[in-house]
Amino acid sequence: MSAWTVSAAAPVAGARHLAAKGRVAPTRVATSAARVAPAPTRGATLRVSAEASEKNLEVMRKFSEQYAKGSGTYFCMDKSVTAVVIQGLAEHKDTLGSPLCPCRHYDDKEAEVASGFWNCPCVPMRERKECHCMLFLTEDNDFVGDEQTITMEEVVELSEGM
Repeated sequence: MSAWTVSAAAPVAGARHLAAKGRVAPTRVATSAARVAPAPTRGATLRVSAEASEKNLEVMRKFSEQYAKGSGTYFCMDKSVTAVVIQGLAEHKDTLGSPLCPCRHYDDKEAEVASGFWNCPCVPMRERKECHCMLFLTEDNDFVGDEQTITMEEVVELSEGM
């Protein structure tokens, strides 16, 4: 189990909120929410790892804000998605030395870091503004919010207990 994995309940709860506001169909919400983390096994208690150092958490938070502003993208309207992705990036920065995309499966993370393709911002994001993690969203995305900032307190609070 990945240490940054989130509880399926948190993204789905946010997804239900999006569906209730008429932003997306519930089936589309469930598909997009599943991108954030693999489904947990029954009875499993999942959490965001406390492994990410405070220093790298702050580095990745600042990077995310600066990149969103510089690329003209915005964070997800459900900021818990943003918080969990930043947590995953910080953990990878701690363990791998690079902010490898936390929303993908890798057979060999070290080889992926060396190739640079999935290091954040990944090639699809840099070339086409396509963020698999839903961290950087364009204005035409169904999940786009209107913010390009997130505080350290929000990152900690929104990723706590996931």
